Amino acid sequence: MSGNEEERPERPSEVDGTAHLFRALGKQIKALRRNAGLSQAELAEIAHCSEDLISAIERGVRVPQPDFLVQLDPILGAGGVLAAAADDAREAVSRARVRHPDWFRSFAKAEAEAVALHYYEVQAVPGLLQTHAYARAVMRHRRPVWDEETIDKWVADRMARQTLLDKWPPTTVSFVLEEAVLRRPTGGLRIHREQLRHIADVAGRRTVHLQVMPLAKDDHPSLDGAFTLLTPKGRREVAYTEIYGHPRLITDPEEVRVYTERYGILRSQALSPHESLELIEKMLGEL
Repeated sequence: MSGNEEERPERPSEVDGTAHLFRALGKQIKALRRNAGLSQAELAEIAHCSEDLISAIERGVRVPQPDFLVQLDPILGAGGVLAAAADDAREAVSRARVRHPDWFRSFAKAEAEAVALHYYEVQAVPGLLQTHAYARAVMRHRRPVWDEETIDKWVADRMARQTLLDKWPPTTVSFVLEEAVLRRPTGGLRIHREQLRHIADVAGRRTVHLQVMPLAKDDHPSLDGAFTLLTPKGRREVAYTEIYGHPRLITDPEEVRVYTERYGILRSQALSPHESLELIEKMLGEL
């Protein structure tokens, strides 16, 4: 992708101005937090979320969930200002979920509306699990290079997708990650450590099922590459693959069955969620 105007991913601001709302809310939350004498870490602890989430929201690269705005309002002494913005944020979040490049839009919409999502990844941390810093590092090192504006757009797009992890009732979400994905120090030691900690935090949620496929396994049911299984509401499960920017949404029942079978075997051979979390914690201890 050359990075020209036609191929650049659209930001919400380029379509309907919703990015301006997210940035304004981020600035308000940052100002209110500082007025309350709280650090990002302290606010994260009180609000029972990650410091990375607070940081991303304040920078305007992560969409604040409406319920989260209502939760923050009394904590920050906002006097109803943040709670009043919840309805506007809810509408903006709905629009942001489908703000993606044309080649990705059909999957992005299906992903946002799915009742079940299952991801198998072999090369990099899946977009739904990436920190802001990790996503930026991945995009800065790709070739041919993108300009900073394009990178900003892609990072914002990726962070917006992560709102589905905060939905309630929750989407059924599972991940199987190759151990090599967790050992590659993308972006350097600090970013790598932050990314592993974020994965551990997400894996600790009762709404997420995460497993690691260890390198020591001497057999493997799917050496063809990464894929995603998703179940749209009221419809049959479909599969999605992407190789070098060439996406494929698979709806043929027999083809989907093959991917479903592979994913089932992968889960049976991978470490259990508890064992996977222990491995991640061990990796963090070694850094």
